[in-house]
Amino acid sequence: RLARERREEREKQHAAKETQILEKERKAKLQYEKQLEERQRKLKEQKQKEEQRRAAVEEKRKQKIEEEKERNEALMHRTLERNQRLETRQKRWSWGGSVTPDSESKTASKRSTSTANLKQTEAVMNKRLSSSAALLNASDRTRRSQLSPLDSSVISRLLAPTQASLARSKSAATLSAD
Repeated sequence: RLARERREEREKQHAAKETQILEKERKAKLQYEKQLEERQRKLKEQKQKEEQRRAAVEEKRKQKIEEEKERNEALMHRTLERNQRLETRQKRWSWGGSVTPDSESKTASKRSTSTANLKQTEAVMNKRLSSSAALLNASDRTRRSQLSPLDSSVISRLLAPTQASLARSKSAATLSAD
């Protein structure tokens, strides 16, 4: 009887140890599953944050491109306005007279004769100007190579002598020759 009781007691202890071991294994398994879920959740959050960061960077890049485009358009618009103002100013002070279409048709013959006279003296004036312009052109070319094509065309047009300046030079040369 004592041996049987000891055996039963050992079996109870053995069964209790097994249930404890099974309980520990179950808790460890639950803990492992929780850790796995937590890792997956963190990875998912990290991916979402990375996607949001990428989207924000892409949005900033698009915004910068748009701002640059607007800035370039505004610059082109200002340059075109400036060119138009310069052209109207040159027309206003040219030998042709007013800028209106009616006066242009009336003064067309006057312009053609004065233009023809200017072309004759233009060769003489170009020889005089070329010697002084040659000194400027070397430094101008290096500066112009750094400018945009639009700016360099505007500068070259501004540096070229106008018909009005050639006519004034011709009249000054005529007066000095007299």
